[in-house]
Amino acid sequence: MTMLDKFTEEISHFIGALHASLEHARAREAYTDFAFHKVDATVDPLPVHTGEFAAPFALLGFEPDFGYRAPAPGHPELPTKTPGVPTLTVERAVGYQVEVNIDKPLPSGIGAPGSLDRSFTVEIEAPGSVVNHISQAISLSDDDVFSIGGHGLRFQPTPIDDAALRDAVGQLSTLSPINDITRPGSVENVIQVIKTIMEEVGEGPGDGDIEAVQIHVSASSIDGIYVNGQKVDAAPEIEDHHVFEKAGSDDAEGEAFSNVLVSDEGVLAVDVSVEVHTGGNTLVNDVVLQNFWTGGAITLVAGDHVDLNAIVQINALWDKDAITAAVNSASAEAATNELFNIATFEHLDGADNGGSSAGDNPVYPSFWAVTEVKGDLMIVNWLEQITFMSDDDVGILSSSGVTTRVTAGDNFSVNDVSLFELGFRYDLIIVGGSVFDANIIHQMNVLFDNDVVGAVANFETAGEGSLSSSGNLLWNQARIATVGDADRFESLTQGQAETIASCAEGDGAISSDLLSDPAYAGLQGLRVLYISGDLINLQYIRQTNILGDSDQIALAMDAIAPNLDADWTIETGSNALLNSATIIDLDSVGKTYVGGQQYSQETLFQAELISSQPDFGNPNADALINEAVLFLDDSMLGSDEHSDDADALCLPSDYESHTSDGVNSILGH
Repeated sequence: MTMLDKFTEEISHFIGALHASLEHARAREAYTDFAFHKVDATVDPLPVHTGEFAAPFALLGFEPDFGYRAPAPGHPELPTKTPGVPTLTVERAVGYQVEVNIDKPLPSGIGAPGSLDRSFTVEIEAPGSVVNHISQAISLSDDDVFSIGGHGLRFQPTPIDDAALRDAVGQLSTLSPINDITRPGSVENVIQVIKTIMEEVGEGPGDGDIEAVQIHVSASSIDGIYVNGQKVDAAPEIEDHHVFEKAGSDDAEGEAFSNVLVSDEGVLAVDVSVEVHTGGNTLVNDVVLQNFWTGGAITLVAGDHVDLNAIVQINALWDKDAITAAVNSASAEAATNELFNIATFEHLDGADNGGSSAGDNPVYPSFWAVTEVKGDLMIVNWLEQITFMSDDDVGILSSSGVTTRVTAGDNFSVNDVSLFELGFRYDLIIVGGSVFDANIIHQMNVLFDNDVVGAVANFETAGEGSLSSSGNLLWNQARIATVGDADRFESLTQGQAETIASCAEGDGAISSDLLSDPAYAGLQGLRVLYISGDLINLQYIRQTNILGDSDQIALAMDAIAPNLDADWTIETGSNALLNSATIIDLDSVGKTYVGGQQYSQETLFQAELISSQPDFGNPNADALINEAVLFLDDSMLGSDEHSDDADALCLPSDYESHTSDGVNSILGH
C-alpha cells in the first residue's frame, strides 16, 4: 500500500469533501424539484360483486330411444281413481282450454292448504290448417345453328317445329287416368278433386289414340315394388344407369387439353378429328314430402272415411333416326334407350299408443282436456314441377385438318322441393264430419329424339368414325309410404257415438267405455282434439319433363384442303329425363272408428310408349341432307344475291325459326 505524504493527503481529503458536498447539494435540489411535482396516486378499490351459483341438475349422456310422455296437465302427480281421492271431470270447454273442478280437498301441492273448492285450467294447443301451393317451371330454348370448316356450302334444312311435341303431350294426357285436374281453390274443390281422381283412376286409363305397353292395378291395398309393370324384390338404382358429372371434371378445370400427337420416331402431328355433341341434356324433378301434422291413438269419425293412394307414371319416347352409312363404328355397340317406371307402396305400422297396464290393475284416465277446431282442418300440399326444353340443333361440318369440337347440348335443369311438416299428437281425435285422405303422384317424361345425320355427295373419310343417336334414359320413381295399420278401421260403438254428440253440443263428455280403452291404460289424462267439420289431407305431386332434341347434321368435305384421315365422333342422344317423388304420410297411430262408410283404394298405372314416328318419307339420310344443301358457285354470288363475305365463308342461313345463340356467332367466323 502506498503511503501519501501529509500535504497530499490533506489535498485529497479536501477534494473528496468538495465532491461529497456537491453531490449532496445536487441531490437536495433534485429531491425538492421531484417533491414539488409529486402526484397523489391513491385509487379507491373497485367493488367486487359476488353471487350465488348452483347447478342442481346433472346432465346425462345420450340415451337413444328414450321413451318420454309428458305429465298430466296442472301437476305431475295428479291422483288417479282411488278411494278417498276426488274424481276430476270436465265441466265445460272454453275456446282452446277446459276448466276442471273438484269438490274435495286437493292433494298436496295443488292449490292453497286446506282448500275445499278449487279449480284449475288446462290449456292445450290446437293445430291449424296447412295449405302449400308450390309450382316450379323451367323453360329453355337451345336451338343452335353452326357451320364448321371450308366446305363452301349452305345448309338449309326444314326447321324443326315443336308443335308435334306439344301435340304428343296432349295425346299422352288422354292416356293418363288423371285428366284436367286443376289446382283447387276452396275446401269444396279439394274434396271434389279427391272424389274425381278416385273415380278416374278406378276406371283405368283414358281412351286416347295412343297405344302403349301399360299396367293398371287397382285394389284396396297394394304393397311392394313395381318396375315397368312387374313386381320385384328390389328397385333399380339410378347410379347404375346414369352418372351425374362432378364439378371440376371438364377439361377446362381438369387436365389441360392437348391435340398434339408424338410418334415413336419423335415426329409431331396434330390430332385431326371432328367431335360433335348435340344431346346430353339432363332434366331432373325431385320432391320429398313428409307429413306428420296430426295423429291420434284413437280417431272417431262421425261421417265417411275416404282413403286414396295413387301413382301414375308415363314414359314416352319418339326416337326414329335417319343415319348415314358414311360414318359408323363396327366395333362400338349402339347405345340403347332405357325406360323405367318404378313405384313403391309401403304401409308402416302405427307407433305404440303409449298406454301401459299396471299389472292386474291397470290405471285409466280420470280427466281430459279438449281443444276444438271450428270448421274444417286442412292439410294440403299441391306441388307441380315442369321442365320444357328445346334443343333442336342444325349444323354442317367438314374437317380442315385440325381438331374440332362442338358442344351444342349438355344442358342441365333441376326442380327440387323438400317439405317436412311436424305438428301435434293427441290421445283422441274426434271428427264431426268426414275424413278425406289422399296421396297422389303423377309423373310423365316425353322425349322427341328424331335425328337426321347425313353426308353430302362426295363425302368420304379414311379415319375412324362413331355415331350414337340413342342412349336416352327416361326414369320415373315414386314412393308412397303411409303410417297406420291397414286393419285399423272399425265401426263406432254406442258410447263413442254419444261422445261425438256430446262434443258437438259443447259438453265435451267422454263415455266410460272409451276412457277404459286398452290404448289409454297407464294414462292419467287425455289430450283431445275435436274437429267440428271435415278432416282433409291431400298430398299431390305432379312432375313433367318434356324435351325436344331432334338434330339435323350434315357432313361435308373441305373444299380447300380436304382431309381424309380425320376421325369423326357424333353424339345426338344420351339425354336423361328423371322424375323422383316420395310421400310419407301419417294416417293414424292407432284405431279409427267410422260412423259412415269406409272407402280404401290404391291404384298403380304405368305406361311405356316407344313410337316409330316420324316417317321421314325417305329412309336414306344422305338423300335428305343433299336436298337441303345449297352448292355455291360464282354465278350464285351475283349482285342480287347474298354476295357479302359471310356467304363466301358459307355461314348458316338466317332463317327465323332457329334461335341464334353463342354457338352460331362463335363458330361461324
